Amino acid sequence: MSRWTSGRKRGRLLAFLNAAALAAVFLFVLVLGAGTALADPDEAPADPGVGAPADPPAPLPPADPLALPPPGDPLAPPPADPLAVPAGPVAGQDPTPFTGDPPFRPPSFNPLNGSMVGVAKPIIINFQVPIADQAMAERAIHISSIPPVPGKFYWMTPSQVRWRPVSFWPANTAVNIDAAGAKSSFRTGDSLVATADDATHQMTITRNGTVVQTFPMSMGMSAGGHQTANGTYYVLEKMPSVVMDSSTYGVPVSSSQGYKVTVTDAVRFDNSGNFVHSAPWSVADQGKRDVSHGCINLSPSNAKWFYDNFGSGDPIVVKNSVGTYSKNDGSNDWQL
Repeated sequence: MSRWTSGRKRGRLLAFLNAAALAAVFLFVLVLGAGTALADPDEAPADPGVGAPADPPAPLPPADPLALPPPGDPLAPPPADPLAVPAGPVAGQDPTPFTGDPPFRPPSFNPLNGSMVGVAKPIIINFQVPIADQAMAERAIHISSIPPVPGKFYWMTPSQVRWRPVSFWPANTAVNIDAAGAKSSFRTGDSLVATADDATHQMTITRNGTVVQTFPMSMGMSAGGHQTANGTYYVLEKMPSVVMDSSTYGVPVSSSQGYKVTVTDAVRFDNSGNFVHSAPWSVADQGKRDVSHGCINLSPSNAKWFYDNFGSGDPIVVKNSVGTYSKNDGSNDWQL
């Protein structure tokens, strides 16, 4: 074998050995780089957009029942009072002053300016001449009160309009009237209400919702059709004494139903002759039966208390009798 041939073989052998060595090195490096590739792979990381369920947060410690509440915001508005009376205008009232040309001459008012009256007292406005355009007149009359209460106008004659609240005035209400620039005001006092119950023949009196008196009474008898009609009345006037004469309404004094007697502590509640008054002759019947001609009879001491405490506009409610008071005599306001 020539030296060239022998050298060529040795060269091929060396090249083969070099290539094998490189392959072994490459394989070793590859194994080291793969790490645990031949073992089970680790769990894939969670998708950051979804998130693996986290451990639940630790529970909060229980609240201390003796701990003070956190301080409120001093600049926050106070909470609304659900029982507060509305401060703005209500149906039938207009607190704005009248402006423009008066559509009628200055009227007169009842109650008088500065008066204190009972909670059933209506506003009575008397015009100097009959009013042709009543709607125009109503628009020119601005009624307002503190607290405001809804109410309505109603006409008794072409020259007299009235306004009353839907329900009794609240106790201690200030009322203002602006009738085309003619102004007046009055106040209500305590809510003093007498309820005459014909089922029990008792009169119950409340002051601002609290019962203060219960009186035995006798009202109008059925004989002759003198029953005291159901309805809401109010005190019109008071007289220390008055002569009651049946002949004034067509019943002769000499007849079986006639009478002429002077009574004391008389409080008128309609314009048809009915009063709450002292009736010593019927004390035995009071609380048991009706024997009057329509008035409400009380004992002398009870009538004196009633006379001393009730005044203009204080309500008298008759219930469990017959009918409803509907005479157009100027005292049936609460039936209108």
